[in-house]
Amino acid sequence: MGYGLLRSLRQADSALHLVGTDIYSDAVGQAWADVFEQAPYTSSPDYQAWLRGVIERHKVDLLIPGIEQDVQRLSAEPRILRGMPIKVVLNNADLVRLTQDKWLMHQELLRMDEPTRIPSYIEGTYEALVERLGLPFILKPRRSYASKGLVLVTSRADFTAYGAALGEVLVAQPLVGSDDQEYTVGAFGDGRGGVACSITLQRRLAADGSTAKAWVRHESSLDDVVRRLCARFSPVGPTNLQFRRVGTGWKLLEINPRISSTSSLRTAFGYNEGAMCLNFFLWGRLPRQPDIRPGFAVRYIQDYVIHDRDHF
Repeated sequence: MGYGLLRSLRQADSALHLVGTDIYSDAVGQAWADVFEQAPYTSSPDYQAWLRGVIERHKVDLLIPGIEQDVQRLSAEPRILRGMPIKVVLNNADLVRLTQDKWLMHQELLRMDEPTRIPSYIEGTYEALVERLGLPFILKPRRSYASKGLVLVTSRADFTAYGAALGEVLVAQPLVGSDDQEYTVGAFGDGRGGVACSITLQRRLAADGSTAKAWVRHESSLDDVVRRLCARFSPVGPTNLQFRRVGTGWKLLEINPRISSTSSLRTAFGYNEGAMCLNFFLWGRLPRQPDIRPGFAVRYIQDYVIHDRDHF
């Protein structure tokens, strides 16, 4: 996400001074930043002092957390940056909290009687779950993203290997739709329940759960679903909603209340979330719906080579 965002920000304004951070000293993203700072883990006791030091040294105006862990900690602990003259790209704190746990989100969707809800269970025997969900069904970590840790249950043996973790760690769900009917929607929330602008991509996933291929799509029925969900959860700024088409309807896989890893693809099609964040969080200018270019995108491995030294 960070690499694509750096390029999107540079495209938005070449005069920006970009400070990139990563826990790895040899992260290639520093090739696209003006300054690089190696970061401690977000969970580290040194994180707060380190972050405040970086902001002070480089006179940072806008902080855009990219990874899930940064978003969650900065949202839960606003004191980390208290008193600092800086704007932070953070979503609605209630939405961030809900999306950290798939069971909590399921309970909220159930309370709302939301038709895109995927039935979920945190208890049950193998026989009971097969009766409710059919075979195959899936076990998902309650607290994860990008399909990490997902288990496809096709037999009793599969369930026996992981069933003890059902409840506190895992949640059971039916397998809905198909891999070629997955969609990701980037929506920019105005914080009052409205959607300022959006873009929809049909996608195919890589083995690590990230988007490998994407097609620009316009689905009016999905737009209606996104507007309804945003009216309920009032997202602020860039928000990623993932769906599968099932028959003539839609099922919500998850909501990620942050810029997603497809931001660079969205920029290529005319939807620059980096530029939107600058305008909204720094200057209070709500973005308008841009003209979305049609097309198809594929991701591949690319080399970055340096000849005159053995370091960045």
